Parts: sequence; structure tokens; C-alpha cells
Amino acid sequence: MIIGLFFTEAGRELIARLSTFYPDVEKIRGDLLMTERWSKEDFAALERRLETIDYKMDSQRGDLEGLRALLGEKRDFLLRLLENPNLLEHEEFTDLLWGIIHLAEELMFRKDLAALPKTDHSHLSVDMRRAFTRLVRGWIRYMAHLKKDYPYLFHLAVRTNPFDPKATPEVKE
Repeated sequence: MIIGLFFTEAGRELIARLSTFYPDVEKIRGDLLMTERWSKEDFAALERRLETIDYKMDSQRGDLEGLRALLGEKRDFLLRLLENPNLLEHEEFTDLLWGIIHLAEELMFRKDLAALPKTDHSHLSVDMRRAFTRLVRGWIRYMAHLKKDYPYLFHLAVRTNPFDPKATPEVKE
């Protein structure tokens, strides 16, 4: 339930924002367009395929100010999630949250994101990579969980897929 709340309130939007910093997003986008016909094996195969990818992010490619604003807006929510004792049994999700919170702190401490040296951009790119890799993995597992246990929630999640540029919550067909 906590993981679902995370993806509804912040995760989907963070994936969409962070994917703009990933120059090779088009190479994986097609793999991440799930359908109602996906099976447990399809999700497992996707995870295996994406584990071989090196998500080299480029912090100069997207809107750093927009990312900082989004992370600032979601910071209290993310910290409250970490307070939940149920996360003790979800170490991977906790690592995901820490990766995002660390990226938020890195961005918050910088006064002028437009005047960063190349070395700092390289550092932020590594932090983005950590957060994005964990987000994508967590999102795939969350989608598999929805498909198995909550097909009606999965149906909406497919229609609002952050990797689908044509995504719309409206049911078309």
C-alpha cells in the first residue's frame, strides 16, 4: 500500500521528469509499454533486460530547476514514508527513497543550477542515475504486483504509464 501511494503521489512524475535526463530513453521506452496481456514472465523478462542497461544520465539535458521544484514539493511526503515501520521489510524500496531524497538534497543545496561546473553536473548525473535505476526497477515490480493482485489499478497504471508519451487516463477502447 505504501509503495502504491508513493507511485501515485510522486513516483510516476519523478520517472517522467528523470527520464528527460536519460539520453537513451527511446531505446527502452518500447519495452516499458505494458498491456493488459502481460504475464508474470513478461515482467520478469523485462527486469532481466533492463538490468543490463547502463543508465547514463546527463544532468545538463533536462530541466534541473523543475526537478528541484518537484523534489522540494514532495520532500515532506518522502520523509513521512521513511517514518513508516512497515518499510523495514522493504529494504529495496527504502533504498529507492534514500536515493531520491539524496538527489533532492543535492539539488536544494545548490544556489544557482544554471551556473554549475561540469564536475558538479557529473556528480548530479550519478545521483540521478542511482535514483532513476531504482525507480524503474521499483515501478516494474509495482506494476507486476498490480497486474497480479489489483487488475483494476493495473488498468489505470497502464493508461498513465510515465514512459508512454500518448498516455491518457481516459479509456479509449
